[in-house]
Amino acid sequence: MRIGLFSDTYPPEVNGVANSTFILRNVLKEHGHDVFVITTKVGLGLAQWEEQDVLRLSGIELKSLYGYVLTTPFHFNALNQIKELNLDLIHVQTEFGVGIFAHICSKQLGIPIVSTYHTTYEDYTHYANILKLDTFDQIAKKLVARLSKLYGDSCNAVIAPSKKTKQLLERYHVRSDIHVVPTGIPLQRFVKTESINNKANEIRQSFGFSQDDCVLVYIGRIAEEKALDLVIRYFSYAKKAGCQSKFLIVGDGPDLPEIKELVTSLQLDDVIKFAGKVENAKIAEYYHSGNAFVSASLTETQGMTFIEALACGLPLFARYDETVVDLVVQDETGWFFEDEESFTSALRKFEGLSITERQKIEQFCLEKVKPYNSETFYEKAFAVYQQAILTRQKMFIVTDVNLKGDYVRVTFTSDGESYDVDMFLDDFYEEGIRKNVKITKTQFEHISKQQDAIAAYQKCIKKITFKDRTRKEMYDFLTQQTDCSIEMINQIIERLESKGFINDERYCKQAISRMKITLQGHDKIIQTLRKKGIDTQTILNELTSQPDDELQNAITYANQVVNTLKNLSLQGKKNKLFLKMRQRGFQSDIISEVMKQLDFSNDEKNELDNLQKCALKAKKRYERKYHNTELRNHIYRYCLSQGYQSEDIYIVLNDMRWEDD
Repeated sequence: MRIGLFSDTYPPEVNGVANSTFILRNVLKEHGHDVFVITTKVGLGLAQWEEQDVLRLSGIELKSLYGYVLTTPFHFNALNQIKELNLDLIHVQTEFGVGIFAHICSKQLGIPIVSTYHTTYEDYTHYANILKLDTFDQIAKKLVARLSKLYGDSCNAVIAPSKKTKQLLERYHVRSDIHVVPTGIPLQRFVKTESINNKANEIRQSFGFSQDDCVLVYIGRIAEEKALDLVIRYFSYAKKAGCQSKFLIVGDGPDLPEIKELVTSLQLDDVIKFAGKVENAKIAEYYHSGNAFVSASLTETQGMTFIEALACGLPLFARYDETVVDLVVQDETGWFFEDEESFTSALRKFEGLSITERQKIEQFCLEKVKPYNSETFYEKAFAVYQQAILTRQKMFIVTDVNLKGDYVRVTFTSDGESYDVDMFLDDFYEEGIRKNVKITKTQFEHISKQQDAIAAYQKCIKKITFKDRTRKEMYDFLTQQTDCSIEMINQIIERLESKGFINDERYCKQAISRMKITLQGHDKIIQTLRKKGIDTQTILNELTSQPDDELQNAITYANQVVNTLKNLSLQGKKNKLFLKMRQRGFQSDIISEVMKQLDFSNDEKNELDNLQKCALKAKKRYERKYHNTELRNHIYRYCLSQGYQSEDIYIVLNDMRWEDD
C-alpha cells in the first residue's frame, strides 16, 4: 500500500506527534509499504523533497508554541507532486495547516483519509487568550469542538490514541467511526544495554547526582498545560518533609524561563537540574539516568512519555487521569498523587524501597508496557486503513435537492440505487450537502436516522399551528404519539424552542392575561400552568410583572355569581359564594375583603321571606312521610342546614299551620 502521512511536525523536532508519526512511518515501511511524509519546514519557497520520502512545505515558525511551524493549507505545486505518488490512503496527524492540506488532497484526488486526534486543543486555548478572558476561553473551546467535529466527520475513519480521547470526540458528536489505537513504540530501543547504562551514568554525574541518589526525571515540553510548576512546588514540600530525591527536567518550551525562576525562588537549584532539549536518539539514555518518571500533566491524549518510561523500567508518579489509569498500578508500576502531601507520601515510600523491591517494580513496568509494542500498533492501524478504504468505496452521491418549506429532500445515489432522504434545513447547510457532493456510508446512515425526527417535527408544527403549547405538552405528545428515542425527542424540542415555536415564558405571559380576563384567581392560574409544565417561579415572576388586579377581578366575579344565587339564606349565599371563589382560584384573604365590600342589605331585608319559602319547600318534601313534631324537626333541621338562624326558624315554624293545631 502507498500511504501518505501528513503532519505539521516531524523529527528532528521533538514532541509526541512528531515521534508518533516517525514510529508509524518506520513500522509501515518494515511491513513493506511505501510511505511518504508530508510535513513542514521553516522558510519560504516551494515544497521540497528531503531524501526520497519526506516532502517539506514552507511555513513560519511560531516561537510561542515551541517552534511549531505554521503553513498555509494551499500548496498547488505540492498537490501535483502528491498526485504523482498515486497514494492509496492519507493518514493525517494534525487538524490545521498540513492537516487542512491533507483534506484538500483527499477531496481533490479522491483518496481515502484517516485522522489521528493527537491533541486536545481545548487544553491549549490559553495560547490564544492573551488577555486571559473567561468569555474568550469559552468561545475558543466551543470553536475547537466545532472544528474537531468538522474534521472528524470529513474522514473515513478516526483514530483516538486512548479511550479518553474517544470519549472527547464522542462528546463533540463526531460521526465517523472512532477506533482506539494507542501509538506503539519500538520497545527494544529502550532496553538498558551496557552502552545506554554507561551514558546514563555519565548524565547523572554531569548533573552532580551520585549512584545512590534517587532521581526523578521529566521528559517533555515545558509549557503551562504540562503543569510542571506543580511538580516543583510539591518537590519543595517533599524536601522540607525530609525527602532526599533529586529531579532532572529534560526538554524545552515557552515556560522554561518561568520554571527556572520558580526553582530558584524555592531554593531548589541544588536538587533540580535542567538538561534542555535533547535529540530523539539520546532520549533512552536520559530516561535511564533516572530512577522514576514524574509528570502532572492532565492534557495527554495517550501519554507517550509515560509509556516510554515504563519501557525503561521506570515507575510513574502521575496525577489521576483517564489516559494513564491503565498504566499506573498503585505500588506496582507507580503512584498517583493529587497534592503535595500525597506526592510526598508516595516519594517517601519509593525512597524507602530496597534494591530487591525496586527490581520487582521494574519487572512490573516492563510487563505492563508489552501491549504497547509497535507491532500491535501496526496491526490495529492497518485494520483501520482497510476499513477506511472500504468505507470510501461505498460512497453516496447527491444527485438532486428539493426545498420543502423548512426541510430539504435530498436524493442520494449509490451503486445504481436512489434514496430520498429528508433533512432539516440548518443540518443541510451545516453538513455542506449540495449537488454532486459525496458522503460516506456512515454519514448517510446518520442522516437517514433523522427521518423519524423530521416526521415527528412536522406533526409538532401542525399541532402548534392550531394552539400554542408548552414544552411539557410537546414532550408528552412526542413520547406518547411517536416512536422517537428520548435523544431524538430532546433534539426536536430544542429545535422547536430555537425556532420560537414553543416558548414557556411567552406561553405563561399570554395564558395569565387570558385567565385574568376570564376572572380566574392566582391560585387557579398557578395550578393550571403548573400542570402545563411551567415552573412555579416563572409563573410568580410573570404574575408580579403584570398589574395587580386580583382584588378587582375577585369583586367583578363575586358580583356575577351573587346575582345567580336565589332563595338562599344570607349565610348560605356567603358560603356558596366563598366556595365558588375558592374554586375560581382566589385566596381566602382576597375573598374576605370582597365580602366586606359587597352589599347584602337586600338579602338581610328578605331573610324571613326566603326562610318562609324554604320552610314551605321543606314541609312539602317531608309531610308525606312525617307528621306533627317529627315533621317540624325535619323542617327545622333542613332550614338550619341552609344557613338560617335558629331563632328565625322558630318564628317561621310558629306562624305555619299544622295538623295538630
